[in-house]
Amino acid sequence: MAALKGGDIESFLRRPDPRFRVVLIYGPDSGLVSERTAVLARALVDDPDDPFQFVRLDGDEIAGDPLRLADEANTVPLFGGRRAIRVRAGSRNLAPALAPVLAAPPQDAVIIIEGGDLPPRNPLRAAVEGAASGAALPCYADDLRDLPGLVERTLRERGLEIEPEARTMLVAALGADRMASRSEIEKVALYAHGRGRVTAADVEAVTADTAAVNLDALIDAVFTGDAATLDAMLRRCLDEGMDAGMLIGSALRHAYLLQKTRIAIESGTPTGEAENAARVHFRRKQAFQRQIRIWTAAALDDAVARLAEAQGMVRRSPRIAGALTSRVFLSLASAAGRRN
Repeated sequence: MAALKGGDIESFLRRPDPRFRVVLIYGPDSGLVSERTAVLARALVDDPDDPFQFVRLDGDEIAGDPLRLADEANTVPLFGGRRAIRVRAGSRNLAPALAPVLAAPPQDAVIIIEGGDLPPRNPLRAAVEGAASGAALPCYADDLRDLPGLVERTLRERGLEIEPEARTMLVAALGADRMASRSEIEKVALYAHGRGRVTAADVEAVTADTAAVNLDALIDAVFTGDAATLDAMLRRCLDEGMDAGMLIGSALRHAYLLQKTRIAIESGTPTGEAENAARVHFRRKQAFQRQIRIWTAAALDDAVARLAEAQGMVRRSPRIAGALTSRVFLSLASAAGRRN
């Protein structure tokens, strides 16, 4: 049995272990489930578009005819070669149909099952994780640590490098859903096609009128104490699918930048020189200058601590992530309003 995690999942997708003939790919991020299914299919068969090599079955139909999956898995390919069978789980219990293939794994096929957000005691998940021939690959929402790697890998596959500033901007524009993130990265790759390198200007040109502008407006509203704009931008960002943890992470990075600049000023660096060293985008420069006047280094110490605590709470309690994010942002905006 195998319940893979972290880097082990990526290694398995690149080079599947032949011991595992039934692979369950499941989790709340449906985009990541679909992506990993496609990656695994490409690693298992020569042509995933060939219906003889890659067979697609409906989970509810299989549940209604439990022997069909075993029959399909043990069918000898007419022209030889490797085969994979994708089963998309539905509302009916697939565990009885899996029992024969888990007990006597097929020799010439691998079964890939796409599932939703399955709890540990779900019969399908329990059956695969408990079998010697089964491997389970969970797919959870991307966090800030995953996104830079996703950006680098996706662009590298298209022959592109990305400048550090551009990578930071693009990561800030992405959310937790893998499919949505992949779509945004693909847009940037298409825009920069043929130039070999993605610049900050490329990222801004593709994302400036959507996620990045809304995120910038949200963060600036927090640190200038503009509660009305904060409320509107937070709802817009969440409605557009941005992850609450990513929003807090972006605010935390901005707080660090303000803190660094404020410490420099309080240590004797001329204000203009310290602000220029921050390299804030010209579109946000006035807001940044205003925030530097509002916040002291000591106050920013407290802001960083609050955001870091909220980031941990969001990761532990994703179901109330939106409410936790709203609370910490409004608290900081209120503090900025009192200082303004």
